[in-house]
Amino acid sequence: MYQEIIKTIEPELEKTIKFLEGELMKIRTSQASPSLVEDIIVNCFGSEVPIKQLGAISCPEPRKIVIQPWDKSYLEPIEKALNKTNLGMSPIVDQDLIRLMLPILSDEYRKNLLNVLSVKAEEARQTVRRWREDAWKKIQEGFKEKTIREDDKFKAKDELQKLVDKYNKKIEELRERKKREISE
Repeated sequence: MYQEIIKTIEPELEKTIKFLEGELMKIRTSQASPSLVEDIIVNCFGSEVPIKQLGAISCPEPRKIVIQPWDKSYLEPIEKALNKTNLGMSPIVDQDLIRLMLPILSDEYRKNLLNVLSVKAEEARQTVRRWREDAWKKIQEGFKEKTIREDDKFKAKDELQKLVDKYNKKIEELRERKKREISE
């Protein structure tokens, strides 16, 4: 019985890790990545659309992002949307594409990025804790209803903690990897 409860939260914990990975991809480092701009919303002809639906995004060089819109009429709206963001880079329109050059990160900006990184990692850990609390509450309810034996309750607590430790370790590994990228 308790194994089912634990199995139901594991996909949710996996979603938490995937979400954190996506959020960390959006944190700018000195390395260009399409994920820095692909989800920026562009107001194009009365509808709001992410850049990734308006053109191809590539990184031909380590510090350069190139956006090639499917249609030239998308150039101006994309440029406006990029100018509104706080990425710290100005778009350069060159015929039928937009170039973005990532500036070298200042020490102050690196510190800010590290703070953002810490906040994102803590949010992920809080989500893991909420799932653990939810599962533990269900296990205790099962014990009160006599569907879970007392020794199984303690086994469940140990297994639940091992699972939480596993996902907290993944969060820490992601945080450390991104921290190294920012510090380079």
